[in-house]
Amino acid sequence: MYKNLVPAGALALAAVCFSFPAFSQPQPAPFEPVKAGFVYVSPITDAGWTKQHDEGRKAVEAALGSKVKTTFVENVPEGADAERVIRDLARQGHQIIFTPSFGYMEPTLKVAQDFPGVKFESITGYKTAPNVAAANARYYEGRYLAGIAAGRLTQTNLAGYVAGFPIPEVLQGINAFTLGMRSVNPKAEVRVVWLNAWFDPPRERDAAMALFNQDVDVIAFHTGSTAVMAAAQERGKLAVAYHSDMRKVAPDAQIVAVTHQWGDYYLRRIQAVMDGTWKSGTVWGGVKEGMIRVGDFGSKVPKAVQQEVLARQKDIASGKLRPFTGPITDNEGREVLAKGQVMTDAQIQTMNFLISGVMGRIAK
Repeated sequence: MYKNLVPAGALALAAVCFSFPAFSQPQPAPFEPVKAGFVYVSPITDAGWTKQHDEGRKAVEAALGSKVKTTFVENVPEGADAERVIRDLARQGHQIIFTPSFGYMEPTLKVAQDFPGVKFESITGYKTAPNVAAANARYYEGRYLAGIAAGRLTQTNLAGYVAGFPIPEVLQGINAFTLGMRSVNPKAEVRVVWLNAWFDPPRERDAAMALFNQDVDVIAFHTGSTAVMAAAQERGKLAVAYHSDMRKVAPDAQIVAVTHQWGDYYLRRIQAVMDGTWKSGTVWGGVKEGMIRVGDFGSKVPKAVQQEVLARQKDIASGKLRPFTGPITDNEGREVLAKGQVMTDAQIQTMNFLISGVMGRIAK
């Protein structure tokens, strides 16, 4: 008896009203990945400084997948070209830009002033701003450990060192390497050749060959290519790989590698941008933080030497071993650090001398 109480038109209207909200709800905004840019001072090669930073970039992509989109520009000279590239990346909408070369510091700061909403990471720089952080690694810790291996294996008691620019970071490495060598071989000396360039394979090779002609039988370097390793392989000498494992280039020459691990740092900083927790500041991590690792021993390194180096690596990680502990004298006979004193971070970061045992002067 109640069958016809609701008019058919009302039922139709009700059907429309109940179905309408499904079409009227706002659609979620499309997902936008974080855009991260990287500027490289040299080409990406099989090994070296730039290769390690690009491995860090790839580690970020592997960890975050579609949540991140990375861009890189390689072989960018320091100076005006760097500023142009950094500025272009900021204009393209990158939320965070990594600039891993010391000479990129000033261009990064200049661009950052014009893009306050973009985060910048000056890698190996030391100046910061509200939207510019600085990060570096304690490369000298790895250099000290490599010096132990070199000191054990040299037959001539003379090592060579092909150096880029005379900045504190490079001086730290030369001095720590020398201290490591002399900790196990007090007769060891280190001869330095300055290039005033980070990446110049022909000149790197020539410098290595010149050092080998001066009775050097083990060599280290602070430049960006594998040229020194290849030269050591060619001449039947020993060498310390830097930045990356370089046994592919120098299977017989490499005694150990000091490698840089950037993936975890880059991941943390990009994640902070995603979370809205990014802050400016400085980071200086080493063996303890996993940013520097020594290993990848060559076939000519006795097990006892390998074990010694790895044991000292654990001592550095625990704080038991501090490479720059007195007494330390420079190579002109002046006392730098008294016996038992430990050099402060501020002193290490402004290092401007070569220690006793280094043959040569700081390049002008």
